[in-house]
Amino acid sequence: MDVDIQHEAVKAMSGEIARSCLLTRTRQIARVLTTIYDDALRPFGVNAPQFSLLVLIMELGPLSRSALGRRNHQDRSTLTRNLQPLIAQGWVSEGPPGDDGRSRPLTLTQRGKELLHGAASAWAGAQSRVRARLGEAGANALMGIASELPDRVS
Repeated sequence: MDVDIQHEAVKAMSGEIARSCLLTRTRQIARVLTTIYDDALRPFGVNAPQFSLLVLIMELGPLSRSALGRRNHQDRSTLTRNLQPLIAQGWVSEGPPGDDGRSRPLTLTQRGKELLHGAASAWAGAQSRVRARLGEAGANALMGIASELPDRVS
């Protein structure tokens, strides 16, 4: 009988989590939105996470991998996995080591800038589809939440 009671308690808890977990819902939303951007950017040979890195490097560069990872709330392995193809394609370059002898500043190459320019209309189309999917209030709420995220320090 204890096993049945425990099973029902776990089932009740999992039901509550399934209905109200913000993490689960946020990840579902992220997957849907990522697919929209991925589909739009695919003809350019870049996916949504990689495109985001290109934009950040353009806006904030030159900057180190660790600074980019902090800014984008990414761990080192995820950042490296998304950054390597960008370097291999010649869209991003790493400069010589900085004053600390370790960090190598990332910058967009001319090819990277051309890619951003060429993919801008595809991004705009995806952005419109996402805004339509979320609704204006939802899109604005999402941007507001994102603007309130703390800087990642580690």
